[in-house]
Amino acid sequence: MSRYIGPVCRLCRREGMKLLLKGDRCLSPKCAIERRNTPPGPHAAKRGRKPSDYGVQLREKQKAKRIYGILERQFERHFEEANRQQGSTGENLLRILELRLDNIVYRLGFADSRKQARQLVRHGHFTVNGINTDIPSYIVKNGDKIVLRDKSRGLEYFRVVGQTLVKHMPPRWLSLDARGMGGNIISLPTKADVDLSVNEQLIVEFYSR
Repeated sequence: MSRYIGPVCRLCRREGMKLLLKGDRCLSPKCAIERRNTPPGPHAAKRGRKPSDYGVQLREKQKAKRIYGILERQFERHFEEANRQQGSTGENLLRILELRLDNIVYRLGFADSRKQARQLVRHGHFTVNGINTDIPSYIVKNGDKIVLRDKSRGLEYFRVVGQTLVKHMPPRWLSLDARGMGGNIISLPTKADVDLSVNEQLIVEFYSR
């Protein structure tokens, strides 16, 4: 599957906000939004007109895709699944995005960004309920246990991460076992648990056109 391999700071500038795609760098003065908070491209200064309703909906969908590092077809599949479930489609979509394995690894503090977490999952460093799982889009369930593989614990990267996990505070729907290098899903995330400025209703409106 293809992936965006260009400068990620360009994506933050396009959305006009920090998408936290570079981990701690996004919280430093080196962040592109801090230095130059303008859309990329030579014609950025001419984009002053009010966007249409479609444009607003499109930007919200693009923003969510970029935050979670998902391409269009996979994002559409997540939306279709959310639409089939009972309840609010928008809240279902946010819950599905949060329950992706790469996002769980990021939320538990094993990576500085979702992109890094996705790479760790692909390299097979984690198990779900004792089963080796290297699919970043795998949707975990309530009660599932995610643990670092025994073979990966001796790597220098994870030895350093282990020292920082002690101070890490995951979302309330996750339980972190810093000593055991793992965590549990103790409840399903709700909209209130998603600390992102994403208007899921605009995304629903975009796909409902």
